[in-house]
This record gives sequence, C-alpha cells and structure tokens, in this order.
Amino acid sequence: MQMTSTNTLYTYWNSIRGARSAPDRKDIDPTRIREALANTFILELDDSDKFSFRLAGSHLCTSYCRELKGRSFSALWHNRDSDAMETLIRAVTEDHAVALVTFQGTTALHTKVSFETILMPLRHNGSTHTRILGAMTALDEPYWLGVQPIVEQRITGLRLIWPDDMPQEETVREVVSNVVNDVTFAAAAPTSGMPTTVFGRTARRYAHLAVIDGGRH
Repeated sequence: MQMTSTNTLYTYWNSIRGARSAPDRKDIDPTRIREALANTFILELDDSDKFSFRLAGSHLCTSYCRELKGRSFSALWHNRDSDAMETLIRAVTEDHAVALVTFQGTTALHTKVSFETILMPLRHNGSTHTRILGAMTALDEPYWLGVQPIVEQRITGLRLIWPDDMPQEETVREVVSNVVNDVTFAAAAPTSGMPTTVFGRTARRYAHLAVIDGGRH
C-alpha cells in the first residue's frame, strides 16, 4: 500500500471488524477517516448484478471530472480487464479478501496517470455480497488531473490479501510482472485457452493474464 489514504482506510476497516470477516456499514464513522474521506467510496450491487458507486469522495469525483454517485464501477474498466475485475470482486464479496489494485488511467488526449485502489468487504443486512468499501488515489497528481477526465483504465497490478490467520501460501496473490509467493498473474498475449510459458514456467491463461501455480520461493 503506497498511499496514505489506502493505509488509513485499511487500518480502520481492520480495526472495526474485530473477529468478523467484515464490518457492518453502520459501524463506519466518517470522522475517524477524515484524511482518507475525499478518496473513499462505497459500492453497491445494482439491478444488473454489477457494482455502482453508492458514495464517492470529492477528490475522487474531481479526478474523473464528474459526479460518480450512481455510475457503474464495473464499466470503468477496459473490456480486457473486466473478467479479472469480476473475479476480484467475487474474492472480496464471497471470500472476504482485500483487493489492492494499481491501474493506469488514460484521457482522451492520451495523457496518463497511475492510481492505487483498495476494495474491502462490507456487511449490509447481514450479507457481504452487496456492498464494498474502497479508496482510490492517484499515485502522482499531474497538473491536468481534474481537468482532463479519465476515459480508459487498465490494470497494471493487483494483490489479494486475507487479513485473518491463514497458511502462508494463501496470504498473498499478486498480479505483477514477477514471480511471488504462490500464485502469480502476469501480462500475457491471448492464447485461445492453450497453456503458455511465463518466466520459463507453464502457466494457465485467464483472460489476458497468465496464472502460475507454485510454492513459496
């Protein structure tokens, strides 16, 4: 976690959930996360079974040059990343993992900026399937941010974290361009479902990502 807002929100989420897999929506006190509030959002499952913004902080809306409340979160992602993002969301809502994602946003003028976002399960009416708590922050803030809207975004890295005690092999799964603990996702060309090779090791293709299974090194 590179950004203060990401760390602040994660630490707060982890503290209020206690022994539960996720805190309840009513447990959240905005005054406890003032420094992260402008970058914080809550997603809700909509009628099309996709996630949309229920709430979005002011700084986040400024970065996109528009009000995000009611807009689709799922639709923000490039088509090639939609399957990976849906899998991440299921890991958060069903398996109660925390997802840490970095992505590159591109404007209509082809200027680019990198963001860090975190997605955490949030309980609502006893279920974790309909709400997600998160934060999204630009890693750098170019002068044009807030003037040129982001029109396309591509995942550049992601990581799943299980906050509760689990075997070491299962605590981290990272989407980066190098081999990490037990499962690695790396950028890979489409292979029509056929096995591919990444870093000299056999990998299974998932959308435009390759999955490498193996033990901790």
